[in-house]
Amino acid sequence: MTDRALTVVRAGALTTVQDRGRPGHAHLGVPRSGALDAPAAALVNRLVGNPPEAAVLETTLDGCAVRTRSPVTVVVGGAPSAVTVDGRPVAWGAPVHVPSGALLDVGPALAGVRGYLAVGGGVTVERVLGSRSTDLLSGLGPAPLTDGAVLPLGPPPAPYTRVDVAPQPAPPAELVLRVRPGPRDDWFTPEAVRVFTTRVYRVSASSNRIGLRTEGPALERARAGELPSEGMVLGAVQVPPDGRPVVFLADHPTTGGYPVIGVVHRPDLARAAQAVPGTPTRFVAVRPRFTALRTTGTR
Repeated sequence: MTDRALTVVRAGALTTVQDRGRPGHAHLGVPRSGALDAPAAALVNRLVGNPPEAAVLETTLDGCAVRTRSPVTVVVGGAPSAVTVDGRPVAWGAPVHVPSGALLDVGPALAGVRGYLAVGGGVTVERVLGSRSTDLLSGLGPAPLTDGAVLPLGPPPAPYTRVDVAPQPAPPAELVLRVRPGPRDDWFTPEAVRVFTTRVYRVSASSNRIGLRTEGPALERARAGELPSEGMVLGAVQVPPDGRPVVFLADHPTTGGYPVIGVVHRPDLARAAQAVPGTPTRFVAVRPRFTALRTTGTR
């Protein structure tokens, strides 16, 4: 019987298994998790012939390398990078056949942060609460990859989508995030609210899957003290005591006590996933304003 699996040869700085996440469990304190650049993950799955819910590998900055145990078809997308099979260059962003026993190497990101490796059949590690995603905050799902780990694969899918080129957006030179003000913008001075939506911030090197941290002008509060813990949603812009906004990403906590000055428009979060440290960042206010933040099981 064919051994449908990959062996991790080089795990990289942070490579995790991700799918569409586990929404619906916020009431249990479990974030949705899932691929940070969801459109990129969906595209590589489509190109390799997988269903959209199939699990892929999400790499961070320096890629990864795996050895196949059977012939497979793969697609690498997301952050552009050099891809080789047994040292020979192959296509990025298009289906590639990899023979059994070959070494597939996804090199460092040439731009952006996170790459996505889809393998025909998908990565079939055990599901937890309906998802195979690694959640760095709660520890649910498989651990981040380590050298020597073995990843099982599903059966080969039907013939993959045959295309010469699959357009993918370039990582942002400037990150523009549309944000709905509130629900706690009244905790900040009018000048701080103006600064938030008019000044330029930069992506901090301390950003991760939990949140995109920023560097820039501190936002002055109009109120002292802290809020009781309340529900947090994907894209919430929380402002900790240092005054620098933090945009909550897929592995964010489901509750928090720092005030939320606004909530980023969800489609913009894929660009945030690819913004390298130092990327200029602007928050652009849109309406209507958020007036309440509720903890639900669908966030």
